[in-house]
Amino acid sequence: MNNSFDNEMKIDFLSKSNNEAFARISVAAFIAQLDPTLEEIADIKTAVSEAVTNSIIHGYEEKTGIVKLICKIRDNEVFIEISDTGKGIENIEIAKQPLYTTKSNLERAGMGFTIMESFMDNVEIESVLGLGTKVTMSKKIKSNCNKEDFAMSVIRGEE
Repeated sequence: MNNSFDNEMKIDFLSKSNNEAFARISVAAFIAQLDPTLEEIADIKTAVSEAVTNSIIHGYEEKTGIVKLICKIRDNEVFIEISDTGKGIENIEIAKQPLYTTKSNLERAGMGFTIMESFMDNVEIESVLGLGTKVTMSKKIKSNCNKEDFAMSVIRGEE
């Protein structure tokens, strides 16, 4: 597979909850060049929101650290990496279980990884205790076809 990307951005920001919206909007603005549908944008923004929130709430807990966001585009596919140098995840498989949360006192639903996996095509989680966590997600943007080709495919019954 070709490892070169058509475009790429990197943003580092403080692990403050008000930066979660900044991360979502930044990714949405960056992927706009692929002409995604509103649903695709909403899915990606939601997945980014969950990953960033996990870094802020679980990775750094009460401390302030840096959350790194990398977004890359290749052939109508978006690759998003969100990482922190927080406390890490003790057991990724348990953490991925629906409704599992270590922060029930904060009314956390424990659905972050489940939501990411349902809205993205691929989600990978790497974590080392004491060193941090990296979530890598990707999604193919299907709407990037020119309108004439789409119209012809509808006429031919291929949509």
